[in-house]
Amino acid sequence: MSNYSVHETAIIDDGAQIGGGCRIWHWVHICGGAKLGSNISLGQNVFVGNKVVIGDNCKVQNNVSIYDNIILEEGVFCGPSMVFTNVYNPRSLIERKDEYRNTLVKRGATLGANSTIICGVTIGEFAFVGAGAVVNADVKPYALMVGVAAKQIGWMSEYGEQLDLPLSGDGEIVCTHSGDRYVLSGGILSKH
Repeated sequence: MSNYSVHETAIIDDGAQIGGGCRIWHWVHICGGAKLGSNISLGQNVFVGNKVVIGDNCKVQNNVSIYDNIILEEGVFCGPSMVFTNVYNPRSLIERKDEYRNTLVKRGATLGANSTIICGVTIGEFAFVGAGAVVNADVKPYALMVGVAAKQIGWMSEYGEQLDLPLSGDGEIVCTHSGDRYVLSGGILSKH
């Protein structure tokens, strides 16, 4: 008896590791080598590859494919129909499975609806990638990224609100929702 819920249309291959409290919805496919933490929600039509790790409390919305060599740390949000890649220069006629690039999405990051994450990047803790953005380079913790190719336009709190701070230099602000204090030093934001 599993300690997670699975819709009858979902396919879970033998060997997949799935933590307690997970909710696996319609037409999800989880490959046998996948490692999923606890309290994860996988929306309709989600694919999870063999060499994938998904941390506790992640939410993956409908129509997202998480391919091999992708790691989602705790509390990552993947918006509807956002896209991951794992080969930088794919060709149908050339086998490149030995060229997969690792992609790391750190704790608490948000990847907006229809955004695209090009393989080989690291998305920093609590970064916020806006809907439709295309990320092709590493993203700083707490950075707010929008556009094609994605550019930083601001900073986001862990609560998910934009912080009134400059993009570079130094500054300090308290989140009005949580009371957390954020310090910008040398263009790097951290919570204190």
